[in-house]
Amino acid sequence: MTKHYKVAGHTFAVSGQAGFFELMGNYEPFECEGGEPLFSLTVECGVVPEYTEEYRQEESRGTIIYSYGHDASGNYVFEEIRKESKGCLICSKDCREGRLIMTSDISTFIFEHLMMLMYALATAGSDTLVLHAVVVSCEGKGYIFLGPCRTGKSTHARLWLLHVEGTKLVNDDFPVVRGGMVYGSPWGSFNTPCYRNVSYPIGGIVSLSQASCNKIHRISGIETYLTLYCRDIFSFWGYSIPEDIAEGMHQTKDKLAQTIPMWHLECLPDEAAARLCHETIMNDGM
Repeated sequence: MTKHYKVAGHTFAVSGQAGFFELMGNYEPFECEGGEPLFSLTVECGVVPEYTEEYRQEESRGTIIYSYGHDASGNYVFEEIRKESKGCLICSKDCREGRLIMTSDISTFIFEHLMMLMYALATAGSDTLVLHAVVVSCEGKGYIFLGPCRTGKSTHARLWLLHVEGTKLVNDDFPVVRGGMVYGSPWGSFNTPCYRNVSYPIGGIVSLSQASCNKIHRISGIETYLTLYCRDIFSFWGYSIPEDIAEGMHQTKDKLAQTIPMWHLECLPDEAAARLCHETIMNDGM
């Protein structure tokens, strides 16, 4: 069977046995009637094929492995291994066709990561970026919170939800940015599931860091680009990617850095931090 989905205005088609679609309940808000897909992805069970490895990263003492290379036909191959589960994405050079192969021991994490990876590869040259971030909406705009893992992005978003009237959660882990807009996506934290098919003009981007007091200041120039540099999903997972795809992502980050206001918030996990952040960017971002 085949289903079509639309995320941030990009339509894509997924084909496979019905059992795979049972893992895709988070995609239901994004299902659409059809149309010309930007890319088509076939999902199947099987064995990871042989390929020439060009990059490899191991985490958690080798229990998580990310590998990138190419097969004999020149297709891109991305492999992920978690404990006893394996999966790989085979992507054509033009990123229009893909195969997602899972081993018999299907990992939802791997399945989600490779699905998102195909989307990110196919849209990298279309002013589109999948970020590792948390997004809230307030007064008709979307606000993006960036930072390394465990810096309190989700906590800060919850403080906005509690203390800033009219705030709603847009996405808790992997929103999509395109053309000055931020979109909800079918990808996010399993701990805080939020898969909303909504979009907002970006009101601002806030880089968070933990501190002993609450301080915020506007950033500009090269600091804004560096704020975005390691916050796309490829950098987050440690994947090396082809140069042409990396260049498309660089152009999108550079455009964001030049057009979207950004701040650095040093903060405690408290109400005062949320109120300081909200009041500053609402006044300073006008």
